[in-house]
Amino acid sequence: MTFQEIIKLHPQPTSLDRDLLLRCIGQCIDCAASCTSCADADLAENDVPELVRCIRLCLDCADVCDAAGRVLIRQTAPDLRVLRTTIEACVAACRVSGDECERHASHHEHCRLCGEVCRRCEQACDDLLGTIS
Repeated sequence: MTFQEIIKLHPQPTSLDRDLLLRCIGQCIDCAASCTSCADADLAENDVPELVRCIRLCLDCADVCDAAGRVLIRQTAPDLRVLRTTIEACVAACRVSGDECERHASHHEHCRLCGEVCRRCEQACDDLLGTIS
């Protein structure tokens, strides 16, 4: 059973748009894994000194996305201020990491792919944010 199925079966469903929520959680999980993998790949490159900022931002983004995904998965008694702040932090981390990865995209395919994942997560979070008052 996947987290999506469990959320759909939750006895106290959230007031948030379920499709946007599930997409956002999935993108956060994917982005956390992709950023961790990209940082690891950066460490194996010959030009590590030029990639230090990218490594740092990818690891920061991975941690923020992981936290956001875990907070969003919890359906019982959420505080919308906490959700909003968490999602806003995720948007910011994805934006900054995506920008940095894109700077290296022409030399490192893993950075190009990671930048794309960051943009998708940023968009999914932005879409969900638009529904939280």
